[in-house]
Amino acid sequence: MRPTDGLFSLSIAGAKRIAERSTECLVMAKNGVSEFVAGGSDVFAVHVVEADNEIRAKDEVIVIDESREVLAVGRALLSGEEMKAFKRGVAVKTRRGTQEG
Repeated sequence: MRPTDGLFSLSIAGAKRIAERSTECLVMAKNGVSEFVAGGSDVFAVHVVEADNEIRAKDEVIVIDESREVLAVGRALLSGEEMKAFKRGVAVKTRRGTQEG
């Protein structure tokens, strides 16, 4: 739980458990950028393939690749619908990637 706003922030392990069982709060990024996102880079709207329509800005989200492997966790800066419609700007501010050192 974050002390600043009282909301939970996802860990990579928790994200993997949720992604196995649910399609909620998932943002699918193109395979071509998966290495960068797993390394901790932000997800740009142009790279979003699919996103849950229930996502709202500031929600905690799980970023997956096209084969449904978890890449990162972070905070949505756009709604799910905006992520799919926009071609510019950051869609997800990545907090932690699976390959971060």
